[in-house]
Amino acid sequence: MLYSVKTLKGCRLDARDGQFGKVNEFYFEDQHWTIRYLVADTGSWLTGRQVLISPRTLAGVDRENREIAVDLTRKMIKDSPSLDSDKPVSRQFEEDYHTYYGWPSPYMWGPYPGITNPNIVGGRGVWTGVLPDETASDPRLRSTRDVKGHHVQAADGEVGHVEDFLIDDDSWTIRYLVIDTRNWWPGKRVLISPRWIDRVSWAEAKIFVNVARERIRLSPEYIEDSLLTRDYETELYRHYDLTGYWKDEPTGGRAPVVEGGYGNLTLF
Repeated sequence: MLYSVKTLKGCRLDARDGQFGKVNEFYFEDQHWTIRYLVADTGSWLTGRQVLISPRTLAGVDRENREIAVDLTRKMIKDSPSLDSDKPVSRQFEEDYHTYYGWPSPYMWGPYPGITNPNIVGGRGVWTGVLPDETASDPRLRSTRDVKGHHVQAADGEVGHVEDFLIDDDSWTIRYLVIDTRNWWPGKRVLISPRWIDRVSWAEAKIFVNVARERIRLSPEYIEDSLLTRDYETELYRHYDLTGYWKDEPTGGRAPVVEGGYGNLTLF
């Protein structure tokens, strides 16, 4: 199922032996747009410490009760490597974090467009890639809080800004960016898949899609309070003359390019 970050934020986090916090935000890697960590707000329990929870430990989302089950104990979380709230996530921290839990090397769920949660029967849960310089922060790790508000540039002009993200709780992949177009078409929100992104300039806080503004304007409207159905997604992909991600996983799909471009995906 697809959940918005707005919906997930504030959801209670339940360990095996009780609640330990609430969802604050997410960190995702910007090459494949997959969630690497959920960031927990633990209130006064672990003051001054940023608690990161890997998707591999998430056992399920209870939408009705606004709860997410985490397959860890409170002690395991408390004794995990500490990360100061005002510090970026370093590769050394990630290495220590995954060593502590006895997991393979971190840095990327493989391959795009994401993994299937290991807690679900048939899940792949494969980690690939080792990055150098473990003392540095990972430049590909982005915060949903920070990316919210980035402007979206179509092939022939700006269309709006990122308002939210839709996350697949099976693969913990960001399936769509919710784009607020209020400065162009008042009141309308549209969806853009990360797979359609041509390039991203993090320095300019701008996301580029090689799609004409009119094509985006005529795309199916996203209504926040409505449940996102496969019929809606099918209509959306049909509008752009593209194949749905559900038809070509796990081997299909292409990762968006950061400060580069496909050069071969033009939707006018």
